[in-house]
Amino acid sequence: MANLTLVQAINLALIQEMEKDDRVLLLGEDIGLNGGVFRATEGLFQRFGGDRVVDAPLAESGIMGTAIGLAMGGLRPIPEIQFEGFLGPAFDQLTNQCARIHSRTRGGLTCPLVLRVPVGGGIHAPEHHSDSPEAIYTHTPGLKIVMPSSPYDAKGLLISAIRDPDPVIFFEPKRIYRAFREEVPEDEYLVPIGEARTVCKGEELTMVSWGATVMQCMNAIEQVDCSIELIDLRTISPIDMETITNSVRKTGRCVVVHEAPKTAGLGAEIAASVMENCFLHLEAPVQRVCGFDTIMPYYKLELEYLPDAERIGKAIVETLAY
Repeated sequence: MANLTLVQAINLALIQEMEKDDRVLLLGEDIGLNGGVFRATEGLFQRFGGDRVVDAPLAESGIMGTAIGLAMGGLRPIPEIQFEGFLGPAFDQLTNQCARIHSRTRGGLTCPLVLRVPVGGGIHAPEHHSDSPEAIYTHTPGLKIVMPSSPYDAKGLLISAIRDPDPVIFFEPKRIYRAFREEVPEDEYLVPIGEARTVCKGEELTMVSWGATVMQCMNAIEQVDCSIELIDLRTISPIDMETITNSVRKTGRCVVVHEAPKTAGLGAEIAASVMENCFLHLEAPVQRVCGFDTIMPYYKLELEYLPDAERIGKAIVETLAY
């Protein structure tokens, strides 16, 4: 076992899959000699060479289009978009081509690629470097969406994504790249796509979150005197509603926490599904603790925008008191 940060776990998963399968290759801006802006690909260029760790020009549509062609041709590309705000230029290729190829060809072609994207705020970067756009891509059929909240899950989910026959967006919450360490097996292992993780069990309230906000939820739970069941989605699409439903039917209450703006965020979809599946079990309305419906502010106000333990704790108390 190795004591790794989340970014180190990602690096290890890439190394092991590239050693195991010579179809796996990486492409993106500054990922080669520089090792990536967050050093997620550090050392891979020296280990595997420029044919498998490709420094791409600053052209996200080109990176995405090239990766699609490589995937259709039988390889397993892992393109990186340097920050989530730069997904815009790649949007057409990603949603109109990558996500639809399997359906368009009636299964004749697949597009097995993993798009790695750092996401979220909390690192004092400009607004184009701090968004949480997972709901946009969750609304696109044909894409699987993953966002780990721990080093162990990051490695296992990334290996599963690389081996998946369909395109996967692997969102990496940059706020916790190096926030903590965790024991991670050095041998290969899989964390299944589509299965949520129950972080802690409880009887009075279900809390659902993913990515960096899972840590904030854990901090809030430590500050309240009640029994809370915390669910980390891990996979945003396909979402594991069975785990959420079973939990809410037991607790009768639900709070959803995410960084993205509240309106049309994934929390709304979860709340609607809970109402459909758990209506007769609910003791209170589903609450959402989210980012605000504004553009991410500059760093002076950034932490005021992101859900923290205080805001989450308030929602817990209000939901229990309803």
